[in-house]
Amino acid sequence: MKKPKDYLTIGDTAQRSGVATSTLRFYETRGLINSIRVTGNHRRYHRATLRRIAIIRVAQTLGLSLGEIAAAFANLPDKRTATRKDWAKLSTSWGRQLDHRIADLQNLRDRLSGCIGCGCLSLQHCSLYNADDEAADLGSGPRYLLGDSPSPQ
Repeated sequence: MKKPKDYLTIGDTAQRSGVATSTLRFYETRGLINSIRVTGNHRRYHRATLRRIAIIRVAQTLGLSLGEIAAAFANLPDKRTATRKDWAKLSTSWGRQLDHRIADLQNLRDRLSGCIGCGCLSLQHCSLYNADDEAADLGSGPRYLLGDSPSPQ
């Protein structure tokens, strides 16, 4: 049985974690953290929740959505706090996602001033990059920035 000293008030949890009480309530509605209710329906968070909040904050800093974070937490056995081994798995998975995002951002940076196929920022060169409006066959939007390539001429 967990002891009352193992639990923090919502205010103490907010202060220790560096997030607002409204954020804690929001995380709870999203299933990212849990609390128990005591007399007067006041929330109490287990001290281990601080680690979970720290992981959420780090993941958000990395650009991960709350949905992605929730999906990762759902893979933890019994919805428990991540151990060092769990963190290694999470960070490896998130590292791969970040590698893809970095590659996408580098591609965007490298192609930003050229043809975006077809938005169109370079009408003078469109016949070179997008002859006969071939980009339209690939779908709507800036196809080349979204990862499609112009067909070789």
